[in-house]
This record gives sequence, C-alpha cells and structure tokens, in this order.
Amino acid sequence: MSQHEFQTEVGQLLKLIIHSLYSNQEIFLRELVSNASDALDKLKYLTLTDDAYKGMAFDPRVDIEIDEANSVLMIRDNGIGMNAEDLAANLGTIARSGTKNFLAQLSGDAKRDSNLIGQFGVGFYSAFMVADRVEVITKKAGDEKAWRWTSDGQTSYEIDVGERDGHGTTVKLFMNDDGKEYTSSWRVRELVKKYSNHIAFPIYLSYEKTEWEGEGDKRTSKKIPTTEKVNDAGALWKRSKSELKDEDYKEFYKTVSHDYDDPLVWFHTKAEGTIEYTTLFYIPAKAPYDLFQADYRPGVKLYVKRVFITDDEKELMPTWLRFLRGVIDSEDLPLNVSREILQQNKVLSQIRTASVKKVLSELQSLANTDKDKYLQFASEYNRVLKEGLYQDYANREAILDLIRFKSTKVEGWTSLAEAKDRMKSEQKALYILTGGNEASLRASPLLEVYKKKDIEVLILDDDIDEIVFQSIEKYKDIDLKSINKAEVGEDLKDKADEGKEKDLKPLLEKMKKILGDHVKDVRVSFRLAESPSCIVSGDDDPSAKLQQMMKAMGQKDLPAPKPILEINPDHALVTKLREAKDNMVVEDASWLLLEQALLVEGVPLENPNAFVARLNRMMDKAV
Repeated sequence: MSQHEFQTEVGQLLKLIIHSLYSNQEIFLRELVSNASDALDKLKYLTLTDDAYKGMAFDPRVDIEIDEANSVLMIRDNGIGMNAEDLAANLGTIARSGTKNFLAQLSGDAKRDSNLIGQFGVGFYSAFMVADRVEVITKKAGDEKAWRWTSDGQTSYEIDVGERDGHGTTVKLFMNDDGKEYTSSWRVRELVKKYSNHIAFPIYLSYEKTEWEGEGDKRTSKKIPTTEKVNDAGALWKRSKSELKDEDYKEFYKTVSHDYDDPLVWFHTKAEGTIEYTTLFYIPAKAPYDLFQADYRPGVKLYVKRVFITDDEKELMPTWLRFLRGVIDSEDLPLNVSREILQQNKVLSQIRTASVKKVLSELQSLANTDKDKYLQFASEYNRVLKEGLYQDYANREAILDLIRFKSTKVEGWTSLAEAKDRMKSEQKALYILTGGNEASLRASPLLEVYKKKDIEVLILDDDIDEIVFQSIEKYKDIDLKSINKAEVGEDLKDKADEGKEKDLKPLLEKMKKILGDHVKDVRVSFRLAESPSCIVSGDDDPSAKLQQMMKAMGQKDLPAPKPILEINPDHALVTKLREAKDNMVVEDASWLLLEQALLVEGVPLENPNAFVARLNRMMDKAV
C-alpha cells in the first residue's frame, strides 16, 4: 500500500466541494456515469481498430448497484480501466492549469460558485459531497493486475493492489448522512432518467425489491434481488429533431460538456447526399474558463457510425469556434482513422467547412430573431469571433456581420449593418477607433470633430482589434477607416481649411525642425475641435498601441515608426504660438504639444524629466 498527498489545488477543491460548493448535490451521479461512458467509448474504439483488442469479448454497459442497508452505492463499468499510474494522474492531481484559475474566480457565494465547477472538468470529486469515503477498484484492459484507490477526501489517498474479475472501473461510495437518500432505487432511477437517459450505453440498476405476500395480519415481505435497465441507451443526436424536447437537448448537453448550466442555444443538423453526417453543436451560456488559454480543451467529440473516435482533436473545428460543445458523427470516415489522417481527410474537411457555415447561418438567424439572446452570446464570444476575421478569410463577411461594436452614437452594442444604415448622406466611410480601454478611447481628442459633426465612430477596445482591423478595408461596399490614421483626416477637410494650412506653414516648419526625427511630420489637423494637438499614424504604419504590443511580445528590435503630430489651427494656444517671438517658448511648446498627445494615446515618454522641466518653465511664465 502506498499513501500519497493530494496536489495542493485538489486539496483546496475538495474542501470547497465537501462544504457544498454544488448547490445541487444530485449532480454527482451524472458526473460518475458520464465518466463511465467515456471509459466505454475508449475501449469500444480499440476493439474495432486495434488488433490487440479485437478478440476481446466486450458487451459495454454501466451498472449501478445499491446496498441500502449499508448506505453504499456502486457505479461499475467494463470500459478501458486504469492502472496505478492512471489512478495517480487522474484522481490524485488535476493536470489542467485551469484549476488555479477556477480557485481564483471563486467569490464565496456558493450558488454562484457552483456554476463554475463543471466548467473545470473536476466532476469526479463531486462524489465527496455525498460520501465519507470513496473507493475506486479498476483494471486496465489487457493488464493482469487490478488496483484500488481510496480516500476520505481530506488530504491524502492510498493506492494498493486490488481484485477485479474483468477490465473496467468500479466507484464505490460509502455515503454520509446527506448521501443516504441516493441509496433509494426510485431516487437513483429518477436521476438516471433526468441526467443520463441518453448515454449511448445501457445503464442497469441492481437493488433489492420488496415484494409482499399474503393478506391482513399474515402479510409478509421479502427482498428480491432485481436488475433493470433504466435508460434509453441511444445516441440522441441520431434521433429526429421532432422526437426531442428542449429538456432532452439540455440534459444531453450537460452530459457532454460537464456544465451545470443550460446551454445558450444549440444547432442539430443531419446531412445526406455525397457525404452523410450528423452534428449537434451547443454554445455554452458562459464562456469556457480556458477559452483564451493555449492548452484549451476541445469541446467537440468525433464519432464514426456512433463509435467514439476522439474528444481531444483541435482540428475538428476552427480554433475561433473553440467554444462549441457537442458531437460530429460521420457515416463515411474509416473507424481506424488516425490523428494524422484526420488532419488531411477530405471528408472531415467537407464536414468542417459545411459545419462552420451552418453555425454562422444559425447565429445570424439568432441575431435576427432574438436580439437579447444574441447580445448575451456577443458579450461572451465577441472577442473570439474576431479571431475568425484573420483566420478564416472565406467566411470574413459573415463573421463581420456577427461581431458587435460599441459606438459613440448608441448605447450598448451595435452591428456594422446598423451603423451603415445610420450613415449620413455626406459620410464617406464607416469610422473606427482602436488603441486602448473604452474610457480612454471615448475621451480621445481624435473623436472631437466627429462628435461636432454628429458622425458615428465605432469604439474597438479589445487588444486584438489592433491586429485584426489593420487588414479589413471594407464592409460590403463601404470603406472601413481607422481615425488613428493620418489620411482619414482628409475626409473632414473643407475649403476654409486650406487657408489655415497656408497661414500655419511657417510654424509647422519650425516645429518640425525642433522635433526632428521624433516625428514623421507636423501638419494641420482637421479632426480636432477642442484639443491643441494629437498624434496619428501613417497609413502604412502600425498605431502607437500596436507598436507597444509588438514590443511586449519581444519584437524589440523592430524600427519604431514615427508618429505624425497634428495641431489644431483654431486653438488659442496654437494661435499664440504662431505669433510668439521667444524661440525657447516655441521650442518648449512644440515638445509639450507632442508629449501631451503621446500621453493621451498611452505612450510612455522617452524622457519624463525633460517633460517636467519644460512644463515647469511654461508654468513659470504663465503664473
């Protein structure tokens, strides 16, 4: 016998679970039956594709056995099973890095926190909500030796040699006071029907049934060992949509996703023709915890003719749709398809292409028919959809229609289509502003003249926007322009501005000489109404924010494009500067106009001390 300490995060997690982190304890049975189903799926695949397992007698099933007298519940499968290393890896640690994120997100509100746990793939540990002790007896298919894992869910667990007739796993729960209700046959039957009715393997319930004989005072009872099948044992996704109720879809979702909440929406498709396949995709109501982690867990399972193939293949759907949960079941793929073949398989490529278009079509339909639900989707997945704009060129237009934006014109979210409908007759393009958080963007001097002329600008405050919208020049037939760019200001120019440029030319030349190679140019601004200056980027140059991002990613040796300084010809400060005779004042003011514009854009100054000295000199003259 060997004793092991739980991984630190597991110990913390167990304490939370034991103290009723789940708001609904009955969920433990769904988690354990789902794990048993996964084990059966894996062995079924091997018996069909691996010569070492093809001769194995295999009648897949899940058995639930009740010992009501001793308050014991057993969940047994004849699936792939585990060896000692598997036990330590799967039940002694939580390998995925998301566990720490999970613990960090806990608020102390049990009801709210209970909705997180299923998202973190730690369902086995829910057994400790209802059990004082858990024993796992398991034998890996093909191995001679069985193993036993035991723990009271406190600080440690033990692994030693066990006994088991055949391959598979038995989870034995020694129930606590809260768990005794789950040793009732009617209660277990109710929960299987509620949560696991559509597990693709038969689930049998064994218990002692009470039968009565005789009448009146002579009436006696006896216990009759009884075993009965308690689920439908069919692949739900293969059934007709007309046969299924919303509750059927919701409970199947919870089985495949281990999520506690209902899904936001689902799409069930059966394709017949050159290739035949069925897909059932769900969108979680809340974004998966690992959505933006490099080691995210794929949520779509691949089946071939209802035989499970894999649930760990990131190529099944594009990475920008990694929030999807559900199944793909193909009639045309070979059962022994390998991961390498999957990545090059034409059938799977066709399924993937058609599935992406179907998801986009269904999302657009949702946006048209249920705006509130679609905005709930956008609030969770807007950012990841934007990845599709540079990953999936073929579907770029459809994705652009689905993305939602903040705006200077309307409250909440809006679409490009809606912004296009609101364009003024004289407006030459759809305008966007990127470069920081929402508050700083809304306060940007770049917006001043657009507000004055009542022209809408879309606010893009995700970091990814700086990268994505560099390459998107049009929406349908309308130009899409970033007001951070120099040439966009020309859209606002009128005849009166030409005279201002001529009057300021001497000052502009003087300032350009003073600032030297710190700027690309100094020019009159047509976009400022109240501020004295701003910086913009050349049309082919990255913005100041994007330059900062590139440096943060390690690209420190790239030549930094210089900003273009624009000054407001109508600002009192610029008017006075044009008449100034003191060269030192002109020099200090030129630098301050540049430096304040840089600060507004969130760009750190190269020499803060020099900035402070200049500011102090100007204040001394003004006081």
